[in-house]
Amino acid sequence: MTGTITPVVAEVTAIEASLFVFVVLTALATAFARDVLAAVIVFGAYSLGMAALYTFYRAPDVAMTEAAISAGVTTVLLLLTLAKTTRIDHEAAFEAVNYPAAGAAGLLFVGLAITMVDVPAVGSPDAPVWSNPDVTQWYLAETYAVTGVENTVMAVLAAFRGFDTFGEAVVVFAAGIAALIVLRREVFA
Repeated sequence: MTGTITPVVAEVTAIEASLFVFVVLTALATAFARDVLAAVIVFGAYSLGMAALYTFYRAPDVAMTEAAISAGVTTVLLLLTLAKTTRIDHEAAFEAVNYPAAGAAGLLFVGLAITMVDVPAVGSPDAPVWSNPDVTQWYLAETYAVTGVENTVMAVLAAFRGFDTFGEAVVVFAAGIAALIVLRREVFA
């Protein structure tokens, strides 16, 4: 693949735009919420929104991880932590907002939104191959014939990187068991 890469202006669909707006609003609500319980619940909604966005962008493996770990396990662990500790009640939901930090986050958001114009559309044939085009093209052309799995990313994770994926699953499982052991000790202490 030689030559210049022309950026493709992505057409934003209504689903993509609504998911993006939902994710941004829940992220802002999480950041500005002064009640910890409200922040945890809205963060769980943010994580589910990100999982839906990853699914829209055809990354089901990342979406499942986001839904299971961030929206599921993390939210449950944070809620259990809140149940076992004391909550500080705040009279105003948006008191003591750090406006310089909010402004810096807003500038970062604007910068990221401006650069999104250069991102190719989902499934665009003009999307650049970043690292090794020969290897990438082999995976795209031969994965289905070798594995029988239509989604190339899932095939690479499950077939070609099976031991690595198994190791990651073992780590997540061990972390879950450790969390259950700690919670059980807290319950019976």
